[in-house]
Amino acid sequence: MTFNQLVYFKAVAEFENFHRAAEHLFVSQPSLSRAIAALEKEMGVSLFEKKGRGVCLTKAGRVFLAYTERILNECDIATRKMKELTQRGGRIDVGMVFPLADRYMPHKVRKFLDRKENVNVNFSFVQNHTPELIKRIRSGEIDIGFGGYVEGENDLEFYPVLNQEIVLITSKEASFINGEPLPIKILEKNPVIGYENESWMGINTKNLYNKLKIIPEIIMECPDEHSIMAFVSENFGVALIPRIDALDESKINIHPIKDMKLSHQTFMFWEHDRYRLPAVNRFIEYMKESEGVS
Repeated sequence: MTFNQLVYFKAVAEFENFHRAAEHLFVSQPSLSRAIAALEKEMGVSLFEKKGRGVCLTKAGRVFLAYTERILNECDIATRKMKELTQRGGRIDVGMVFPLADRYMPHKVRKFLDRKENVNVNFSFVQNHTPELIKRIRSGEIDIGFGGYVEGENDLEFYPVLNQEIVLITSKEASFINGEPLPIKILEKNPVIGYENESWMGINTKNLYNKLKIIPEIIMECPDEHSIMAFVSENFGVALIPRIDALDESKINIHPIKDMKLSHQTFMFWEHDRYRLPAVNRFIEYMKESEGVS
Protein backbone atom coordinates (compact mmCIF):
# COMPACT_ATOMS: atom_id res chain seq x y z
CA MET A 1 0.00 0.00 0.00
CA THR A 2 1.33 3.43 -0.94
CA PHE A 3 0.39 6.97 0.00
CA ASN A 4 -0.71 7.64 -3.60
CA GLN A 5 -3.04 4.65 -3.52
CA LEU A 6 -4.77 6.09 -0.45
CA VAL A 7 -5.12 9.47 -2.15
CA TYR A 8 -6.49 7.82 -5.32
CA PHE A 9 -8.93 5.67 -3.34
CA LYS A 10 -10.27 8.68 -1.44
CA ALA A 11 -10.77 10.65 -4.67
CA VAL A 12 -12.72 7.82 -6.35
CA ALA A 13 -14.83 7.43 -3.21
CA GLU A 14 -15.66 11.17 -3.27
CA PHE A 15 -16.41 11.47 -7.00
CA GLU A 16 -17.91 7.96 -7.40
CA ASN A 17 -16.50 8.05 -10.90
CA PHE A 18 -13.04 6.99 -12.16
CA HIS A 19 -12.96 9.50 -15.03
CA ARG A 20 -13.80 12.53 -12.88
CA ALA A 21 -11.44 11.36 -10.11
CA ALA A 22 -8.61 10.96 -12.65
CA GLU A 23 -9.18 14.50 -13.95
CA HIS A 24 -9.13 15.84 -10.40
CA LEU A 25 -5.86 14.02 -9.66
CA PHE A 26 -4.25 14.93 -13.00
CA VAL A 27 -3.53 11.28 -13.79
CA SER A 28 -4.74 9.05 -16.61
CA GLN A 29 -7.81 6.92 -15.95
CA PRO A 30 -5.95 3.66 -16.77
CA SER A 31 -3.26 4.53 -14.21
CA LEU A 32 -5.91 5.26 -11.61
CA SER A 33 -7.76 2.03 -12.38
CA ARG A 34 -4.54 -0.01 -12.09
CA ALA A 35 -3.70 1.62 -8.73
CA ILE A 36 -7.14 0.79 -7.26
CA ALA A 37 -7.02 -2.75 -8.65
CA ALA A 38 -3.61 -3.29 -7.04
CA LEU A 39 -4.93 -1.92 -3.74
CA GLU A 40 -7.96 -4.25 -3.83
CA LYS A 41 -5.69 -7.19 -4.59
CA GLU A 42 -3.48 -6.34 -1.64
CA MET A 43 -6.48 -5.86 0.68
CA GLY A 44 -8.13 -9.04 -0.58
CA VAL A 45 -11.53 -7.32 -0.92
CA SER A 46 -13.47 -5.27 -3.47
CA LEU A 47 -13.57 -1.61 -2.44
CA PHE A 48 -15.95 -0.43 -5.21
CA GLU A 49 -18.87 -1.83 -7.13
CA LYS A 50 -20.49 -0.53 -10.30
CA LYS A 51 -23.43 1.85 -9.97
CA GLY A 52 -24.83 3.10 -13.28
CA ARG A 53 -22.02 4.92 -15.08
CA GLY A 54 -20.07 5.31 -11.89
CA VAL A 55 -19.11 3.33 -8.82
CA CYS A 56 -19.95 3.27 -5.13
CA LEU A 57 -18.19 1.93 -2.08
CA THR A 58 -18.76 -1.61 -0.94
CA LYS A 59 -19.22 -2.33 2.76
CA ALA A 60 -15.50 -3.06 3.00
CA GLY A 61 -14.79 0.15 1.06
CA ARG A 62 -16.76 2.23 3.58
CA VAL A 63 -14.74 0.74 6.46
CA PHE A 64 -11.47 1.33 4.60
CA LEU A 65 -12.47 4.94 3.79
CA ALA A 66 -12.76 5.80 7.49
CA TYR A 67 -9.18 4.64 8.10
CA THR A 68 -7.94 6.28 4.92
CA GLU A 69 -9.36 9.66 5.91
CA ARG A 70 -7.79 9.33 9.35
CA ILE A 71 -4.38 8.47 7.87
CA LEU A 72 -4.46 11.29 5.31
CA ASN A 73 -5.60 13.77 7.95
CA GLU A 74 -2.68 12.78 10.20
CA CYS A 75 -0.33 13.21 7.24
CA ASP A 76 -1.71 16.71 6.65
CA ILE A 77 -1.15 17.59 10.31
CA ALA A 78 2.39 16.19 10.19
CA THR A 79 3.13 18.20 7.04
CA ARG A 80 1.87 21.41 8.66
CA LYS A 81 3.94 20.74 11.77
CA MET A 82 7.06 20.14 9.70
CA LYS A 83 6.46 23.41 7.84
CA GLU A 84 6.17 25.19 11.20
CA LEU A 85 9.47 23.66 12.30
CA THR A 86 11.25 24.73 9.14
CA GLN A 87 9.80 28.22 9.21
CA ARG A 88 9.04 30.08 12.45
CA GLY A 89 8.28 27.41 15.03
CA GLY A 90 10.04 24.50 16.63
CA ARG A 91 11.49 23.50 19.97
CA ILE A 92 14.97 24.42 21.14
CA ASP A 93 16.48 22.04 23.68
CA VAL A 94 19.03 23.85 25.81
CA GLY A 95 21.45 22.49 28.42
CA MET A 96 23.14 24.82 30.87
CA VAL A 97 25.29 24.89 33.96
CA PHE A 98 23.42 25.68 37.16
CA PRO A 99 24.17 29.42 37.74
CA LEU A 100 22.70 30.46 34.38
CA ALA A 101 19.18 29.54 35.48
CA ASP A 102 18.99 32.44 37.95
CA ARG A 103 18.67 35.38 35.61
CA TYR A 104 20.98 35.06 32.62
CA MET A 105 19.17 32.38 30.61
CA PRO A 106 15.56 33.43 31.43
CA HIS A 107 16.44 37.00 30.47
CA LYS A 108 18.08 36.00 27.17
CA VAL A 109 15.25 33.65 26.21
CA ARG A 110 12.60 36.27 27.02
CA LYS A 111 14.32 38.78 24.71
CA PHE A 112 14.58 36.15 21.98
CA LEU A 113 10.89 35.23 22.20
CA ASP A 114 9.89 38.90 22.12
CA ARG A 115 11.05 39.02 18.51
CA LYS A 116 8.16 38.60 16.08
CA GLU A 117 9.73 35.74 14.14
CA ASN A 118 10.16 33.66 17.31
CA VAL A 119 6.69 33.78 18.85
CA ASN A 120 5.97 30.13 17.96
CA VAL A 121 9.25 28.79 19.34
CA ASN A 122 9.26 26.61 22.46
CA PHE A 123 12.17 25.85 24.79
CA SER A 124 13.07 22.98 27.05
CA PHE A 125 15.95 23.14 29.55
CA VAL A 126 18.19 20.76 31.45
CA GLN A 127 20.84 21.69 34.01
CA ASN A 128 24.07 19.76 34.51
CA HIS A 129 27.85 20.00 34.48
CA THR A 130 29.65 20.81 31.24
CA PRO A 131 30.95 17.25 30.53
CA GLU A 132 27.43 15.83 30.85
CA LEU A 133 26.02 18.57 28.60
CA ILE A 134 28.59 17.68 25.94
CA LYS A 135 27.44 14.04 26.08
CA ARG A 136 23.83 15.16 25.59
CA ILE A 137 24.82 17.36 22.64
CA ARG A 138 26.37 14.35 20.95
CA SER A 139 23.41 12.09 21.70
CA GLY A 140 21.04 14.66 20.19
CA GLU A 141 19.15 15.20 23.47
CA ILE A 142 19.95 18.91 23.42
CA ASP A 143 20.67 21.33 20.60
CA ILE A 144 22.85 23.86 22.41
CA GLY A 145 24.87 23.79 25.62
CA PHE A 146 26.07 26.59 27.88
CA GLY A 147 29.04 25.88 30.14
CA GLY A 148 32.81 25.85 30.24
CA TYR A 149 35.26 25.47 27.39
CA VAL A 150 36.73 21.98 27.00
CA GLU A 151 39.84 21.44 24.87
CA GLY A 152 40.00 18.65 22.33
CA GLU A 153 36.28 18.64 21.50
CA ASN A 154 36.92 19.25 17.82
CA ASP A 155 33.41 18.33 16.68
CA LEU A 156 31.95 21.15 18.77
CA GLU A 157 31.83 24.87 18.14
CA PHE A 158 32.46 27.00 21.26
CA TYR A 159 31.45 30.66 21.38
CA PRO A 160 32.08 32.90 24.43
CA VAL A 161 28.91 34.54 25.75
CA LEU A 162 29.61 35.58 29.34
CA ASN A 163 32.67 36.71 31.30
CA GLN A 164 32.50 36.88 35.10
CA GLU A 165 35.01 38.00 37.69
CA ILE A 166 36.20 35.29 40.09
CA VAL A 167 35.81 36.41 43.71
CA LEU A 168 36.31 35.08 47.20
CA ILE A 169 33.28 34.78 49.46
CA THR A 170 33.13 34.61 53.25
CA SER A 171 30.33 34.53 55.81
CA LYS A 172 29.06 37.60 57.64
CA GLU A 173 30.36 35.99 60.83
CA ALA A 174 33.94 35.81 59.53
CA SER A 175 36.43 38.50 60.50
CA PHE A 176 36.47 40.14 57.07
CA ILE A 177 34.84 43.32 55.83
CA ASN A 178 32.46 42.98 52.90
CA GLY A 179 34.17 44.24 49.72
CA GLU A 180 37.64 44.07 51.26
CA PRO A 181 40.18 42.67 48.75
CA LEU A 182 41.70 39.44 50.03
CA PRO A 183 44.81 37.57 48.87
CA ILE A 184 44.28 34.25 47.13
CA LYS A 185 46.43 32.61 49.82
CA ILE A 186 43.50 33.07 52.23
CA LEU A 187 42.35 29.74 50.81
CA GLU A 188 45.22 28.02 52.63
CA LYS A 189 44.32 29.57 55.98
CA ASN A 190 40.62 28.69 56.07
CA PRO A 191 38.49 25.63 55.32
CA VAL A 192 37.36 25.75 51.70
CA ILE A 193 34.01 24.85 50.15
CA GLY A 194 34.78 23.56 46.65
CA TYR A 195 33.13 22.19 43.53
CA GLU A 196 32.46 18.58 42.63
CA ASN A 197 35.39 16.94 40.85
CA GLU A 198 33.50 16.21 37.62
CA SER A 199 32.27 19.78 37.17
CA TRP A 200 34.07 22.19 34.86
CA MET A 201 34.70 24.61 37.74
CA GLY A 202 35.89 21.73 39.94
CA ILE A 203 38.48 20.74 37.34
CA ASN A 204 39.60 24.29 36.69
CA THR A 205 39.85 25.48 40.30
CA LYS A 206 42.06 22.46 41.05
CA ASN A 207 44.23 23.38 38.04
CA LEU A 208 44.43 26.92 39.40
CA TYR A 209 45.49 25.69 42.86
CA ASN A 210 48.23 23.60 41.27
CA LYS A 211 49.42 26.52 39.15
CA LEU A 212 49.57 28.88 42.13
CA LYS A 213 51.00 26.15 44.39
CA ILE A 214 48.08 26.48 46.78
CA ILE A 215 47.06 23.51 48.89
CA PRO A 216 43.62 24.33 50.30
CA GLU A 217 41.79 22.27 52.89
CA ILE A 218 38.65 21.40 50.94
CA ILE A 219 36.19 20.22 53.57
CA MET A 220 33.28 19.58 51.19
CA GLU A 221 32.46 19.61 47.48
CA CYS A 222 29.20 20.99 46.12
CA PRO A 223 27.46 20.68 42.72
CA ASP A 224 26.85 24.41 42.15
CA GLU A 225 27.32 27.94 43.39
CA HIS A 226 24.04 28.00 45.31
CA SER A 227 25.02 25.14 47.58
CA ILE A 228 28.51 26.61 48.01
CA MET A 229 27.01 29.95 49.00
CA ALA A 230 24.66 28.25 51.47
CA PHE A 231 27.51 26.53 53.31
CA VAL A 232 29.68 29.67 53.28
CA SER A 233 26.79 31.71 54.73
CA GLU A 234 26.67 29.25 57.64
CA ASN A 235 30.39 29.88 58.26
CA PHE A 236 31.64 26.43 57.21
CA GLY A 237 34.47 28.06 55.29
CA VAL A 238 35.40 30.29 52.36
CA ALA A 239 35.05 29.72 48.62
CA LEU A 240 36.26 30.86 45.24
CA ILE A 241 33.41 31.33 42.74
CA PRO A 242 32.36 33.44 39.73
CA ARG A 243 30.46 36.61 40.56
CA ILE A 244 27.02 35.35 39.58
CA ASP A 245 23.84 37.45 39.83
CA ALA A 246 22.67 35.65 42.97
CA LEU A 247 25.73 36.82 44.90
CA ASP A 248 24.44 40.38 45.08
CA GLU A 249 21.29 39.18 46.84
CA SER A 250 23.04 36.80 49.22
CA LYS A 251 23.87 37.22 52.89
CA ILE A 252 27.61 36.71 52.48
CA ASN A 253 30.67 38.90 52.01
CA ILE A 254 32.10 39.31 48.51
CA HIS A 255 35.82 40.02 48.11
CA PRO A 256 37.84 40.92 45.02
CA ILE A 257 41.08 38.98 44.82
CA LYS A 258 44.00 41.16 45.89
CA ASP A 259 46.88 41.65 43.41
CA MET A 260 45.32 39.26 40.91
CA LYS A 261 42.46 39.31 38.43
CA LEU A 262 40.79 36.02 37.63
CA SER A 263 37.78 35.52 35.40
CA HIS A 264 35.40 32.75 34.45
CA GLN A 265 34.14 32.54 30.88
CA THR A 266 30.93 30.78 29.87
CA PHE A 267 30.61 29.41 26.36
CA MET A 268 27.74 28.44 24.11
CA PHE A 269 28.51 25.23 22.24
CA TRP A 270 26.89 23.03 19.61
CA GLU A 271 27.86 20.26 17.23
CA HIS A 272 29.35 21.31 13.90
CA ASP A 273 27.77 18.91 11.47
CA ARG A 274 24.41 18.07 13.04
CA TYR A 275 21.27 19.35 11.30
CA ARG A 276 19.63 22.18 13.24
CA LEU A 277 16.16 23.63 12.89
CA PRO A 278 16.04 27.25 11.67
CA ALA A 279 14.83 28.29 15.14
CA VAL A 280 17.97 26.81 16.70
CA ASN A 281 20.18 28.65 14.21
CA ARG A 282 18.30 31.89 14.94
CA PHE A 283 18.90 31.44 18.66
CA ILE A 284 22.62 30.83 18.10
CA GLU A 285 22.89 33.99 15.98
CA TYR A 286 20.83 35.95 18.52
CA MET A 287 23.16 34.90 21.34
CA LYS A 288 26.16 35.95 19.28
CA GLU A 289 24.58 39.34 18.61
CA SER A 290 23.53 39.87 22.22
CA GLU A 291 26.86 38.79 23.75
CA GLY A 292 27.73 41.48 26.25
CA VAL A 293 24.25 43.03 26.01
CA SER A 294 22.00 42.73 29.07
